Amino acid sequence: MIAETGHFALILALATALVQFVVPLYGAAKGDRALMNVAAPAALAQFSLIVIAFFALMHAYVTSDFSLANVWENSHSAKPLLYKISGVWGNHEGSMVLWVLILALFGSGVALFGNNLPLELKSRVLAIQGSIGAAFLLFILASSNPFLRLSPPPIEGNGLNPLLQDPALAFHPPFLYAGYVGLSVAFSFAIAALIDGKVDAAWARWVRPWTLAAWMFLTIGIAMGSWWAYYELGWGGFWFWDPVENASFMPWLVAAALLHSAVVVEKRNALKVWTILLAILAFSLSLVGTFLVRSGVLTSVHAFAVDPARGVFILMILTVFIGGALTLFAWRAPALKAGGLFAPMSREGGLVINNLLLCVACAAVFIGTLYPLALETLTDEKISVGPPYFNLTFGLIMLPLLLLVPAGPLLTWKRAEAWPVIQRLWAAALVTFAVAIVLLVATRRGPWLAPFGVALGLWLILGALVELAERIALFRTSWQASWSRLRGLPRSSFGMTFAHAGLGVMIIGIFAVTTWREEHILAMKAGDKLSVAGYELTYLGEAPMTGPNYTGDAGRFRVMDGNREVAVLASEKRRFQPSGQETTEVGLLQAWSGDLYVVMGDRMNDGTRAMRIYFNPLVSLIWLGTLVMFLGGLISLTDRRFRVGVPRLARKPVAQAAE
Repeated sequence: MIAETGHFALILALATALVQFVVPLYGAAKGDRALMNVAAPAALAQFSLIVIAFFALMHAYVTSDFSLANVWENSHSAKPLLYKISGVWGNHEGSMVLWVLILALFGSGVALFGNNLPLELKSRVLAIQGSIGAAFLLFILASSNPFLRLSPPPIEGNGLNPLLQDPALAFHPPFLYAGYVGLSVAFSFAIAALIDGKVDAAWARWVRPWTLAAWMFLTIGIAMGSWWAYYELGWGGFWFWDPVENASFMPWLVAAALLHSAVVVEKRNALKVWTILLAILAFSLSLVGTFLVRSGVLTSVHAFAVDPARGVFILMILTVFIGGALTLFAWRAPALKAGGLFAPMSREGGLVINNLLLCVACAAVFIGTLYPLALETLTDEKISVGPPYFNLTFGLIMLPLLLLVPAGPLLTWKRAEAWPVIQRLWAAALVTFAVAIVLLVATRRGPWLAPFGVALGLWLILGALVELAERIALFRTSWQASWSRLRGLPRSSFGMTFAHAGLGVMIIGIFAVTTWREEHILAMKAGDKLSVAGYELTYLGEAPMTGPNYTGDAGRFRVMDGNREVAVLASEKRRFQPSGQETTEVGLLQAWSGDLYVVMGDRMNDGTRAMRIYFNPLVSLIWLGTLVMFLGGLISLTDRRFRVGVPRLARKPVAQAAE
């Protein structure tokens, strides 16, 4: 009965979403306040109904109700509770319910916290949100219903993909979906602005917090997926330019451009048309990512759907929303009033360069991701576009952007000069150059790219600190005055410092691990030793082991640093029930200097084990940097200007107005 309640709640949610779409939009066109006021309660009602459906599905997973086909296909009674819960979204049908749940959550957020929005704008934004919700709810009910019953019900389920039974991946999809779906709010604001024909500083002020929240969730979601791939898949890397990885990275790049572009609209009333286009493209790329993962065109651990009919349905959704939005943009954008003028050498000019480079980098990733699929569709010819293409093209595009990032915030609005910026950054440049020289001397045999990469990351960190020091006039006034300025800075300033510095930390980690990595592939038997990055590793042998829903073998490795035992690592080969699928668990010793990474492979004919042992220097800085970037966004989001938006104009008292 609970499952039927969830199914019925989805049907009611679809009806509510249609009301949310049609009624407020018609009311805004006719100027009917009563009809426009339907938007907010409809958004809240839709969210409540999808919550009921989501928890009905979760109840079926927690109680192992195998009468539901979705639970039977993706769960098992022996699974730990965490993976029963995460199994709700570890499959196509459940993940789509989570998708519409987060979409409705953002819509209800606009309904609850958008009271200072003009009623027409708010009703149109919520109407567009309702149309997106209606499209995906229809998709779920028509082709991806998670509440289908089996008769007779099976006694036991098939279990969840063992690779997905991991704590990091349990939380990775919700964060990633929050980023994907959060960009729908910026999209809805853009469509509402095109219909209304008005984009101003107030509009940008309302768009920025929603875009920032989406960017934050994408940042942490991508980082969690990268961390999972690093320690779960046993390949020793953190990023492979997989099409599914790229599907989340592309909207992240455009969302970053949108954040910077919206600042220009807010501060200088410029780049309005461009910002509208970025808002459309950011969510469009989220929809493209949804298509890639859900349509079955990709083979990946992330790609759930294999039914071509579902892919056609999602492709139709893409055509309607992306095609419709771009058509509306082409029609209405020329009517938007031009904003303020600025010189090429200005903060606005710097942000334009930022936007162009981010978008060109996104285009390079887009081409490399979709070209093989398009070529295979048109000619049946299969090609592979791998890391060499992406590393070269993306790296060359991003290099000038990373070099210019510290200078951008030091430029003045409207018109600026280069020499004052150079004067402010000379100390950071000198320290960066000195570090690069020291590293080149220390690593005179190569690789030559490593010192440059570390210096580039340090340049970003020091540049962020210089910008903060300039804001508080450090060393140019008294300590008391600088402290007073620091306390008076808006939180968004600290957020920007954290975000840019976090990017620098991540760059150092990426260059260090990709250039200084140490790798050993060999066969070992009990008692064999290996020296790795100053550690002595001894293979102690293996023993059978048993888990909640798996059996396997665990190999143990003693790690010595000189005469001191540092750790005993375990790498496991697991066989999951009931599928019999095997996975490899990595033995990992983490330190700030780097990770010792041990993978036990297959047993050889002579009784030895194939081993892959890596030392990944400074690799933890990659995820530390993304965490700092996320915290920077969170700090900015707490800025009072983001929380309250633009206040309403105070109404004059009736008596005063009568006078």
